[in-house]
Amino acid sequence: MGVKGRVIFFMVGWMLLPFLLVACNKQKRPQEPFPSRITSDLPLRELVARTFPGGEVQVGVASHYRLFGTPTMDTVDAEFGYVTPANDFKQTYIHPRPGIWRWDRSDAWIEHALHHRQLLRLHAPIGPQCSKWAKEDDRTAEDLDALLKEYVTALCRRYDGQEPVHWLDVVNETIDTKTAEWFGPKAGTDKWENPWPKIGYDTTTPLAPPLYIEKAFRLAEEHAPHIRLIINQHGALEEAVWEKMKALVGYLRSKGIRVDGIGWQAHIDVGWEKEPGNLDRLAGLVRWCHDRDLEFHITEFNVWLRNGTEGHLEEQAATFTAVMKVLLDQYTNGPVRINFWQVKSSDTQHPDRDGCLFDNDLNPKPAYFAVKNLIKGYTEQ
Repeated sequence: MGVKGRVIFFMVGWMLLPFLLVACNKQKRPQEPFPSRITSDLPLRELVARTFPGGEVQVGVASHYRLFGTPTMDTVDAEFGYVTPANDFKQTYIHPRPGIWRWDRSDAWIEHALHHRQLLRLHAPIGPQCSKWAKEDDRTAEDLDALLKEYVTALCRRYDGQEPVHWLDVVNETIDTKTAEWFGPKAGTDKWENPWPKIGYDTTTPLAPPLYIEKAFRLAEEHAPHIRLIINQHGALEEAVWEKMKALVGYLRSKGIRVDGIGWQAHIDVGWEKEPGNLDRLAGLVRWCHDRDLEFHITEFNVWLRNGTEGHLEEQAATFTAVMKVLLDQYTNGPVRINFWQVKSSDTQHPDRDGCLFDNDLNPKPAYFAVKNLIKGYTEQ
């Protein structure tokens, strides 16, 4: 190669060097925290924030402290600006025995939410998911009253005024969905049971509600003035159960007790929206709440595929969106909050069922895209 050829060779190489360096850097660049395989569109948290900039609607998810540092939590942080720690604020962990307090997990959630700019709903404190100490059959009304006061007071004092904490499920699962009676104690400590009615009932009214409900709300109101106080009920929206819930909320408010919202734990089967009356009853309940200046929450939301419906992903998407649409259609009348129960089915209490927006490899399912398309439809309203 002559002098002229060498000059041309080095000039071309010098010109190509920046492009070669860029290519090398692309190969070495660390992977983004949230994989692009989920969607190239806006994540749910940004879509919700842009569509409902006034905060009238929140769309969130529940997860566990034990999943910190896993791909599941990467998905939570990328997709959701509203999160419910599933069990980490409950008495079962924080105050499992007299004299024993464990705040490590709940404190870690506060730090995590601050770092990722997330709002928190504390799924606690008084309901069937209580410590075995509270479930022991020889506990007296005085024992339980003291334990309730100790736990609710400590929890509220610790987290009231903490920036991420916006809602507290003060009382959970008070009514038996099969009988519409107050859900109460059972023998032993190994069952799903609610020992708190042992404290007594208010027999001055035909409703005769358990006294623990009023006590828990009064303590929360006193020690958590900056947190929205929610009463939370499970089931498939059985009519008798929710008429009783309405009466209970009216009773509490008649006594001057602050109740800021009602929550529904909606663990429903695919096709729930097709059962006559279900969507109308849900719409009526949301209107009832808004007419009384109450927020309406779906605090736990699954659409289960089971018993022959496994793999019916499009039908699952239809059920998710039909239920959500009832709430979103009324957001101008009052706040609505929607909280999916876990990111993927293997993280739920029923890993054998399929009830979440993502599959167990964290790939988005049709329901994920259907939910986003539903939300997008409110952008121009």
